[in-house]
Amino acid sequence: MNPTYTDKGSLQIFVTAGETPDPIPEARVRITDPTDGRVLEEAATDASGQTPFIELPAPPMEWSVEEGAAEQRPYAVYNVTVFAPERETLHLGGVELLPAGRAIQRAPLAPARSGGFNVHNVLLAPHALWGEPSSRPEEAEVKPLPEPEGLVVLPEPVIPEFVVVHDGRPEDASAQNYWVRFKDYVKNVACSEIYSTWRTEAIKANVLAITSFTLNRVYTEWYRGKGYDFTVTSSTAFDQSYSHGRTIFEEIGVVVDDLFTTYVTKEGIAQPLFTQYCDGRRTQCSGLSQWGSQALGEQGWDAVSILKKYYGSEIYLKSAEKVEGVPLSYGGEVLTLGSEGEAVRTIQVQINRIADNFPAIPKIPADGVYGPATQAAVTEFQKIFHLPQTGSVDFAVWYEISNVFVAVSQMA
Repeated sequence: MNPTYTDKGSLQIFVTAGETPDPIPEARVRITDPTDGRVLEEAATDASGQTPFIELPAPPMEWSVEEGAAEQRPYAVYNVTVFAPERETLHLGGVELLPAGRAIQRAPLAPARSGGFNVHNVLLAPHALWGEPSSRPEEAEVKPLPEPEGLVVLPEPVIPEFVVVHDGRPEDASAQNYWVRFKDYVKNVACSEIYSTWRTEAIKANVLAITSFTLNRVYTEWYRGKGYDFTVTSSTAFDQSYSHGRTIFEEIGVVVDDLFTTYVTKEGIAQPLFTQYCDGRRTQCSGLSQWGSQALGEQGWDAVSILKKYYGSEIYLKSAEKVEGVPLSYGGEVLTLGSEGEAVRTIQVQINRIADNFPAIPKIPADGVYGPATQAAVTEFQKIFHLPQTGSVDFAVWYEISNVFVAVSQMA
C-alpha cells in the first residue's frame, strides 16, 4: 500500500441475495491490495449479511478536503472478493475508502449456475471529482411542463418510489436501464459527486442540489417528453454521475436520509429548480461549485447560505408533501418511549416482518405501545441500516422501515 496512506477509514461489506435486501449470513469476504494482490483482511458476515467495519489505510484527510491539496487520488481503492455456498463468487474492483469515515459496499450474490463459470467481475467507476470531469451543457433553471396527463402528479412535485436510470448517453439504445429507489439514487449520486470528508453543511448543500436536479427531471418528464423510457441518465455529459453498485459513504447517507424530500425552488414556480453544478476546479458553470461549496463550509457557511450564493437570494427550500411507496403517511410526531397509537402499531408490524429476514432484530408485541422492547428493535434496525442509533422513529427512520418492509414483502 502507498506509504503516504497514514490515515484510516472503515469498510463494511453487506452481502445480499442478488439485488434484494435479503442478507446472506456466513459469506466469506476477502479484501486485497489492487497493486500487488496481497490479502489485507478476511471476514465473515453475520446474521444480517454484514461484516464488522474493517479498518484500512486511507490517504491523508487534507487531500480530499482542500482543493488542489494533492495531485494524487484522495481516496484508497481496494478489491473485494465474496464467496458463499450455492452463489456466484463476486469480485469487486475499485471499492473506495476515505479517511476517518465509514464506507458500506453492497455485494449482491447471484445464484450459482449449474455447469457454468460462477465468477462475476465488477469494476466500479472512479469518483467523479477524480475521474473524467463532467461536461454538462447549460440548461434553463425552469423548464416547460408536460401536459397534465403525463406520468407525474401535477401540480405539486412528489417523491417517486423509483427513478429509471439509463446507464449511458440518452441515444445509446444498448445501455442498460436500472430501476433504483429514489433515495438510493440520491445517495449513489452524492457519493459519486462529492467526498464524505467535507463539512456537513457543504454536504447538505450538494445533496439538496442533487435532489432538486433529479426532481426537476422527474417533474418535467424531461426524457419521457423526448420519447425515451427513462427518468435520467448516468452520463455527466447530460445529468449526474451514477455508478451502479458503488460504495456508499455513511456520512453522506445520513444526510440524504434527512433531506431527500426537500428541494430548492423559487417563488412563482411549481417545479423544483434545475440546480446545475460543476466541480468548480476543472469545469466552471453558472450553478453551484462543488469545491467552492466545501470552501464555504470550511468558513462556517450553512447549507442555505451556500445555495443562495450560487442560485440567488430568492431561492428557498420546500418539502414534497407525498412520498410514493410509503404504506402509511408519516404523521410528523417522533415516536419514542411512551408513545402510543396506530402509528406505533404500524411500526411494530413492519419491524416484525423485517425481522423474518434480519433475525438480529428482536420480535416485539404489536400492541401500539412504544416500550423498551420496541426501542431495542428500532435501535437494532437503525444499526443494520446505517441510521443514527437513537431508538426513536422520526421521518427518516419511518421511511426506511417502510421502504425495507415493502422490499421484503415483495420478495415473499
